[in-house]
Amino acid sequence: MLKQLKSYIAVILLMIVSSYALSVVEVKEFSSDQLRDRFQVLVTELRCPKCQNQNLADSNSPISSDLRNEIFRMLEEGKSDQEIIDFLVVRYGEFVMYRPPVKETTLVLWLTPGILVLIGIIIIIVIRRRQAAAFNVNSTNTSSTLVGNEQEQLDQLLGGATKSKQNSEELGSEIESGEEKT
Repeated sequence: MLKQLKSYIAVILLMIVSSYALSVVEVKEFSSDQLRDRFQVLVTELRCPKCQNQNLADSNSPISSDLRNEIFRMLEEGKSDQEIIDFLVVRYGEFVMYRPPVKETTLVLWLTPGILVLIGIIIIIVIRRRQAAAFNVNSTNTSSTLVGNEQEQLDQLLGGATKSKQNSEELGSEIESGEEKT
């Protein structure tokens, strides 16, 4: 048992060490700290064209590596952030931006979350009102007493079960009152 545990631990440690060997770290020498900060902002705000939901900073795909190098080159050439974004949008479409501009083609993207939240709130309000109305109806029904022939109809439906219950209650009260007299 102890040997198996040691072998499992050894395998896990080898997997951890090998995962570090597989990760690639790109080292770039920036001419200024400002360029490095701009680079970090750009690669986190731009999406990898190959990977569905990864930004350029997190993706290990070859195209992401090429785009990071291209962004680095353009920053060193003195291009502005907007010029770099425009270059990538022309080349890969608006998909590369995590926050596309609000315009006719992207209006659905911007409005859908708000509309869904509004619909959810309306549904919750409707359900709450129905529950409150049902509770009010039930509470008034349980507090009402049976009138006249309703008790007889209930007795007939229950097959006399209510009469036998009433009789046993009356018998119990008579027994108690008889014990009190003695």
